[in-house]
Formats: sequence, structure tokens, C-alpha cells
Amino acid sequence: MKKIAIYPGSFDPVTFGHLDIIKRALKIFDGLIVSVFVHSTKKPMFTLEERVSMLRSALKGNKRVKIDCFNGLLVDYIKKKKINTVVRGLRAISDLEYEFQVSAANRTLYSDIETVFFMPRQRYSYLSSSVVRDISYFGGDVSKMVPPCVVKRIKKKRPDTNRDVFSLP
Repeated sequence: MKKIAIYPGSFDPVTFGHLDIIKRALKIFDGLIVSVFVHSTKKPMFTLEERVSMLRSALKGNKRVKIDCFNGLLVDYIKKKKINTVVRGLRAISDLEYEFQVSAANRTLYSDIETVFFMPRQRYSYLSSSVVRDISYFGGDVSKMVPPCVVKRIKKKRPDTNRDVFSLP
């Protein structure tokens, strides 16, 4: 019997930190479903389709990873998939508090769920999709934070990144 886990996230956009967590999870699990979800309180930079496309490009050729997406409660999604193990990343103590709350809420809704936490390599401990979005908004170089396919998408999405956002007309 194969050990399969689900790695849910908004991946807006996918970063080298996410890819590091995927690589680490595949040392323990036979397969991983990386599932992009619609976050109820976030306004995404990329559409769901764009995020799925970037993940597929970044993970191209990895036959042990499947890309999927869902909208709604994680527990409903994992019940549908008949997989009860969830992978999450922890960068800092602040993540632990949030992830602990989410994990406890999920276990309240579905007692069979297990959450496995992975810490990224230290060089990615600061990295989040929000950091990438903020830096790219002001035209900063994110090429050391995200795969080349994401850099290209950001340049298409933000062609005016060299503007002075504080200048008046």
C-alpha cells in the first residue's frame, strides 16, 4: 500500500520554499497531491488556473506528484480523495501557532486526519508567497525565490514594475 499525502496551499505563487517542502515530503511519502485551494480571505495575484499551470511547470517530470485544486473545506477534500495525511510547512514560530489552530480545527471536523509538518531549509525560512508578491509589486528581483516559469508570469502580470508608485500625476 502506497503512502500518499496532500499538500494544500494557495501557492500564489509557488516558491522555492514550497518546492523544498515537496522534495522533503517525497522522502517520506510515495506520492504527493499538491492541491491549490481558493483562500476565502485572500485576493490572489494569479488565477487558480495560472497557479496550477505554474506548479505543473515547476514540477514537470516528477511522476510522484499530482497537481489538483479544490474549493471548500480541506476535510471534505481529503475525504473525497480518501487520503488522511496532510503536509504543511513551518517557517517560523508564528506559522506554528496558525498551523496548530488549523490542524486542531481539521481534526475536530474529521478525527482521522493527520498533519505532518516540515521545516524548509534555512535559506527559505523567510520566504513566502506574500513576500514574493510584495517584492514583485515594486519591481524587485524575485528570481532567487521562485522558479523561472514564475518569474516570467510575474513579468507578464506586472509589466509596469519600474514605475514610481508614489509619484503624482
